Amino acid sequence: MVRVALTGGSGHLGANVLRHLVDQDYGVRALVRRDARALKGVNCERVHGSVFDPELLGAAFANAEIVFHLAGIVSITADQEDLVWRTNVEGTRNVVEACIARGVRRIVFFSSIHAFSAFPANEPITEQRALAEGGDLPIYDRSKAAAELEALKGLDRGLEVIIVNPTAAIGPNDFKPSPMGRVLLDLRAGRLPALIQGGFNWVDCRDVSIGAEAAARVGKSGERYLLGGNYASLVEVARIAANITGMPAPRFATPVWLAKLGLPFADVARKITGAPPKFTKESLRAVTHHQTVCHDKAAREFGYAPRPLDQTIKDTYAWFEQFHYA
Repeated sequence: MVRVALTGGSGHLGANVLRHLVDQDYGVRALVRRDARALKGVNCERVHGSVFDPELLGAAFANAEIVFHLAGIVSITADQEDLVWRTNVEGTRNVVEACIARGVRRIVFFSSIHAFSAFPANEPITEQRALAEGGDLPIYDRSKAAAELEALKGLDRGLEVIIVNPTAAIGPNDFKPSPMGRVLLDLRAGRLPALIQGGFNWVDCRDVSIGAEAAARVGKSGERYLLGGNYASLVEVARIAANITGMPAPRFATPVWLAKLGLPFADVARKITGAPPKFTKESLRAVTHHQTVCHDKAAREFGYAPRPLDQTIKDTYAWFEQFHYA
């Protein structure tokens, strides 16, 4: 049995990766913080701690051959810059140090499509695209690009490093739920009066899990692998959701330029209610960038093949129904 360790197992993508590794008969030890709902019923060891605690990282990685590093913060607001940078960049540095100290052979670092520059916008994004740089970019983009560089520093110290770059991950095992999970629930309940024009390249969390495990086995050290899926606008996603749930899709889609005019009001509403924002400057940028993505490298090297988007959305709703999410 191959022993592996995993950070970020309580997150949406981490919950899927964890289950896939267990299903593939890996011996898994998961580093978790406070919220362990996503690990309930999963046959794995647990170590409670964070990426800021080198001693607990060492305990989590003891006797592990491979580490899957997913712990991080996905941010669509600008008010957590310090925490996002510390978690995504300094946390990755700590994980790499712990891997080396514990004799881990290989790390699979989960980056993001947003680690890549969005330009030139008219060309497909491949692994050769330059990394996101510049103070005008969202903190999440900059932090994931910097975290990749931290991970790659392990190469000079004998650590094998694989980087995977998922696109917008959706799917089952969405315990918290994720921002897009909330959107799907709002669509089913008729709580969204309107949509935003624009879209993403969507990928099923289960396909990312399959791709990452394959990359851990046969991927080449020092290489990046884009794990994308299918592009669809938010309007198209809403139409798929309507076909599955029977709830009519919102009839109006706000142009991005008009939504930007409403950003100050949305920010005031967020501060008053404390509810997560429906849209932010960062999320409006995201729905108009990183849209044409090429995952041919992963397909060629280890047979990566994402499933259709409508199947992912159908399965996600079935999971929400099973666990009584409203």
